[in-house]
Amino acid sequence: MPGTLLTVGSTIMCPHGGQAQLVTTNANVFGPDGLLLLESDIHPIVGCPFTVGSKYSPCVKITWSAGASKLKVGGKSPLLETSAGKCIGAEGAIQGAAIVAVTQSKDSAQ
Repeated sequence: MPGTLLTVGSTIMCPHGGQAQLVTTNANVFGPDGLLLLESDIHPIVGCPFTVGSKYSPCVKITWSAGASKLKVGGKSPLLETSAGKCIGAEGAIQGAAIVAVTQSKDSAQ
């Protein structure tokens, strides 16, 4: 599925408003606003206020699937705005889907 490429200049959040810290193992391939993110990257989340009952249970990281199928960066798939990000809590539970709030608009891939 085609989509806009995600970079370190994108804004990605957990469904509760926590912010993903966008770092990547890609050191060479840039989009218009920074290095491309890869499907293998794991992004820490800060500021998630999620609670279950009275227990604080924040999202702590995002893992990814469904990167670009026809483009590779160092043998790995770059992320698209249509990629599936799973927000994971400290106890390992999936707590929702990542939300791509802002992305660059010039480059796309399949």
